[in-house]
Amino acid sequence: VQLQASGGGLVQAGGSLRLSCAASGRTFRLYAMAWYRLPPGKEREFVAAISWNGGNTDFADSVKGRFTISRDNAKNTMYLQMNSLKPDDTAVYYCAAQTTTVPEYDYWGQGTLVTVSS
Repeated sequence: VQLQASGGGLVQAGGSLRLSCAASGRTFRLYAMAWYRLPPGKEREFVAAISWNGGNTDFADSVKGRFTISRDNAKNTMYLQMNSLKPDDTAVYYCAAQTTTVPEYDYWGQGTLVTVSS
């Protein structure tokens, strides 16, 4: 499985960005997926997750009400819509896939940088 995250960039506080995660392979539709981020000088943190069919989602408290996670299994792509961005959202964002029954994300994309200016 190869994951390619894109869509990062520089945005002013209050603005929006949409990240995409394109996955290779025919079985993307079977995977639970997630977004994590690595803020500068901090540890990696969970952002959002989505079940294989999109029926269940989960968000970190820090992004609830501002971020939306979705997926299009026909396009092998997952999205993260980020609204009302804050400087604290500045980070490298990574997408991840859970490809087995073990409850952990075993494949990771290369990351895309989001910078929110104040």
